[in-house]
Amino acid sequence: MGEGWGGLRQVSSYTIIVVISDDPAFLAAFFEWSLKVRLLVWSTRLLAVTRLRLPQLQLHYTSFSKMNAILLIINGKSTNIRCKMYIHLPYSPSGTQPLWVASWTPGRGFLYTSNLPLFPEKFSRFQHRPHLLVASEGNAFHKMKVCDDPEAPGVPRIHFTGPMAQLLDYLAKALNFSYSNVRPPDGFWGAKLGNGSWSGMVGMVMREEVQLATGPFLLSGERREVVDFTVPPLIDSWKIIGPRGHPEVDPWGFLFPLAPLVWAFILGAIIVLGAAVFLMSFSFSINTRQKSNWLLVTFDYIRILLQQDIRVPSYWWWERVVLVVWMMGTLVLTRSYSGNLMALLAVRHISEPYQSRRQVLDDPTVTMIWMKGSGLEDYLKSVESGIYWEMANAEKIGRLIWRTQAQFPGDVNTLVRGGHHVLMDAGNGVIAHIAQDFSKTGECSFYCSREGFLPLIFGMISSQNNPLIPALNKRIMGMTEAGLFYQWLKTTEPNSTVCVNAPTKITVRTNLSISNIRGMFIILVVGYVAALMVFFLERLCQWIQQVGAGLGLSGFRLEEVELDLDEVLDVVEEEWEMVDAEEVEALVMEEEVGQIVASGLENLRFSEKELNLEEAEAGVSGRGRVEGGWEVEGN
Repeated sequence: MGEGWGGLRQVSSYTIIVVISDDPAFLAAFFEWSLKVRLLVWSTRLLAVTRLRLPQLQLHYTSFSKMNAILLIINGKSTNIRCKMYIHLPYSPSGTQPLWVASWTPGRGFLYTSNLPLFPEKFSRFQHRPHLLVASEGNAFHKMKVCDDPEAPGVPRIHFTGPMAQLLDYLAKALNFSYSNVRPPDGFWGAKLGNGSWSGMVGMVMREEVQLATGPFLLSGERREVVDFTVPPLIDSWKIIGPRGHPEVDPWGFLFPLAPLVWAFILGAIIVLGAAVFLMSFSFSINTRQKSNWLLVTFDYIRILLQQDIRVPSYWWWERVVLVVWMMGTLVLTRSYSGNLMALLAVRHISEPYQSRRQVLDDPTVTMIWMKGSGLEDYLKSVESGIYWEMANAEKIGRLIWRTQAQFPGDVNTLVRGGHHVLMDAGNGVIAHIAQDFSKTGECSFYCSREGFLPLIFGMISSQNNPLIPALNKRIMGMTEAGLFYQWLKTTEPNSTVCVNAPTKITVRTNLSISNIRGMFIILVVGYVAALMVFFLERLCQWIQQVGAGLGLSGFRLEEVELDLDEVLDVVEEEWEMVDAEEVEALVMEEEVGQIVASGLENLRFSEKELNLEEAEAGVSGRGRVEGGWEVEGN
C-alpha cells in the first residue's frame, strides 16, 4: 500500500487529480490519507467534484486549506445545472466560509467572481492577513525581553529582539501575516522522550499547537522525521567559550628574541667552527695550541659568544682572523638578542587554554556545560566510541552538566567566569555572549575557541506537509543571498567584533617577579645539576684509575727497582732540548710546562705507599722529597 501511494505521489507532482464523490466518509478518508502519506504536494492540483452542500464539507476546511485544491459543487438537475468553485484560504478563523472564485451555467458559461485565479498561490502572500502562533524561546539569536503590556497593565509581555526576530518580521511583512510568540512550558527546544513523544517547541509544532517555530533549530535526522525544516538562514559549528587569563610574562620569553632556526644555526656554527679550527691547528700548526681535544677550542668560541675573554694564539694569523670574524658575528647577535629581550620582558601573555575538545577533556579540573533538551543531548547519549563518548562519560564523574538555553547568560557570568567551567554553544552564540559581556564591563573577559566541531545547520520548523515551508524558503533564500541575516547579526550586537581577535599579548611597564623569569632559573638549576653529575662521574673515573694503578703495582718492591734519577734527569733534559726558547716562553705563559715533565715521568708509575722513603733519602743526595710526590731540582 505504501509503495503504491509513493508511486502515485511521484506521478501526482506533474498532474491534476480529479476526485468525484458524494460520500462524506470517502472524502474524509481521502483527505486524511493524502496528508498522512504526503500524496498531494503543493505542485499537485486537486479538483474535488461533489453535490454535497458547504455545511457538510465544513469539517474538511483545514484539509482543503493546506492543498492546492478547488472545490466544485454541482447544484440543480441536468436541465438546469449550476456549478460553483470555491477555494479555502489557509489559517482562516473557525467558521469562515470558503471563498467563491468562479461559477458556470449553461446560459452564461464560465465567470470569475473574484480577482483570484484558479489554483492561486495561497501561501505566497495571504489575502486576509491571518494571525499565526509562533513558538519562541530566548537564545543568542532570539533575545527575549519581558516588559509590561500597555494594553493590560500588570501583565508581563514577552518581546523578542535579534536577527531571528528581524527575520520573522521580514517574513510576516512579505507573506502578509501577524503573529504572537508562545513559549514552551518546559523551556526546551525539543528532544524525543521515552514514550515516543517530543518535548519543547518541536512537540508543540507536532501537535499543531503553533503554526511555526523560530528557533533556529539544529537540523537532525530524528527531527526531520516529525517536522519540516526551512532552508538554513545560518550555518555554524559548536565552539567553546572560556575565561581569559590575567596578563602575565611568559617564563620562557627569553628564548623568543631569536627564531628556532637562528638558535640551531648558532649551535651548529660553534660545533663546526671549533672542530675545524682544532683540526687545522693540530695538523698544520705543529700543535701550537697544545689542546688535548676539540672541546677546549669550542669553549673558546662559546666564551666569545658569552662576551668573556680568551687568550689569543700568538703563532698563526689565520686563527686570529677566524676569531675576529666570529666576534663581529656574535656582536650583532648579542646586540639583537638583548634589544628584543628587553622588549619581550615588557610583554604580558594572556592565556586562552582551551582551544579544542581534547584540551578540555585532558584537564580534570574543568567542567563542561552543554545545552539541555536539544538534539545534541540525544546524540551524545547514543554514541558508543570516540571523543563524544568520552564527553558523555564525563557526566558520570560530574564533569558535564546540562543547562537550558535561557540559563546560559547567567552561567557565563558566574560559572564560566570562575575559571573552572567552559560552555559549548554555537559559534555566533559564543560571540554574542562575549559581546554582551563587553558591553557591560568594557573588557574582553572571555574568548572563543579556534576549533569548531559538529557543523550546525539551523532553520525554522513547521508541521509536516505544510505548504507554508516552500513559501518561507523562497523568502529566506532571497534574504540570505542578499546578506541580510549576517548584517542583522552585526547590528544586533554592536560590540560583536571587538573581542573576536583580542590580543593575547599586551605591553606594560612594571617590575619583574621571580615567576615571570622562572624559565631562566629552571635552566640554571638544570645546568648546576648536570655539572654536579659530571663532577661525581669524574671523581668516579679518577677513583677507578687509582684502584687500577694500585692493583697493577701490587708486589712491586722499591728495592727491586734500580731507580736511577740521573736517567730521569736525562729524559727530562732531552724533552727540554726538543723545545726552543720561544716555545718555552709561550708554554710558560699558558702554564703547560707540567705536561712536558709529566710526559718524561709517565712510564715511571709507582705507589708512594710501597716506597721505602728512608732508602730513597739515603740513595739520593741533593734531592728533596715533598709530600705526595717527588721534587726534581735542575733545569
